[in-house]
Amino acid sequence: MADTDERDEAAVAAARAAVADAVRTLTTAGARDEALAEYVPRRRTLGIPREPVLRPLGRVWRLGVVLLGPDGTLYATGSLIRATPVGRPQNLSGTAEARRALRAAAERGHFAPGETVDFDARPIELSSDALRASRGPVFLREGRLLVRWSAAAGDANAREFVPYLAERVELLAHPPEGA
Repeated sequence: MADTDERDEAAVAAARAAVADAVRTLTTAGARDEALAEYVPRRRTLGIPREPVLRPLGRVWRLGVVLLGPDGTLYATGSLIRATPVGRPQNLSGTAEARRALRAAAERGHFAPGETVDFDARPIELSSDALRASRGPVFLREGRLLVRWSAAAGDANAREFVPYLAERVELLAHPPEGA
């Protein structure tokens, strides 16, 4: 058990170092970032109804199934919407109307037209205990820090986290020509 704990701690330390390197690389490259927001549902303030809003929280880099903040915070990628003109209700499918309502919430959050807004992103705690119990995209098993491609993929198709992060950072920092 002690051997596994040491391997777990070493894997977490390697991940923290990789995250710090990723932040430096993406900052130096001036890599494209996106808005991070919190969805605030409809509510009343002093009896006045307030419509839902996507409240700005900062900026992040989207690296596949994780988001990375400039302070080194990792997030599980949640949902995203592009801030575009809302348009008018057209009685389309429920999904289309839900997307329209989210675009309206982005507009109320004062995001620039065309801005990609990531929301419902959950912070990922980089500690051995949290990662051992994780059901999110990043998890720890027997001294190996792994990343799930999707919740449906399960653990069987998981990849090593540090090479995954390095590959995603490289693609974002130095996108292929024409991308």
